[in-house]
Amino acid sequence: MATAWRYVEETVRLLPTRSPKLDRALRKAGKERPHYLVLDGMLIRTDRVKADRPHSSAKHRVHGMNVQVIASPDGTILWTSGALPGKVHDLTAARIRGILRALERAGILTLAGKGYQGAEGPIATPCKGRNKPVSQKQANRSHARLRGPGERANAQLKSRRILRRLRCSPGKAGHLCKAIAVLQNYEITRR
Repeated sequence: MATAWRYVEETVRLLPTRSPKLDRALRKAGKERPHYLVLDGMLIRTDRVKADRPHSSAKHRVHGMNVQVIASPDGTILWTSGALPGKVHDLTAARIRGILRALERAGILTLAGKGYQGAEGPIATPCKGRNKPVSQKQANRSHARLRGPGERANAQLKSRRILRRLRCSPGKAGHLCKAIAVLQNYEITRR
């Protein structure tokens, strides 16, 4: 059993090294010339006690780790970030990871959710607030329609059983996401 676990640990350590860095992923996306990319954050639930305040997400009311994902319009995962504590807001996580600066350098329009409101650079977010005029409602519908297939990337990551509730060290969440993204992209290229 110890040997099998060691193989799992080695694989989880090696696969993330095959994951592209942010600049390289954006350069590759730029060569393919997509009309836009999709930026989204996701919370990976962890099995933590209430004493772990930094891992507690007020929005989801659970303990977890925040991971940022950049996907193509068809839902292919281009890049995943390392994990940050669950209490970190999506916009803050994007700034910490340098995602906003990298997207600005790449010059690719990026669609993001309301959590990225106020982001600088080529990031389009839906309009916030209630009682919006019809034009803003239509813009939000169009934004959601375009972003929907790209959000499939997060759904694919979350569908993996290991990420439904992380029972290992929260620091491994980012490595696991990168490993899953590498395996998933490998599956896609083999088809």
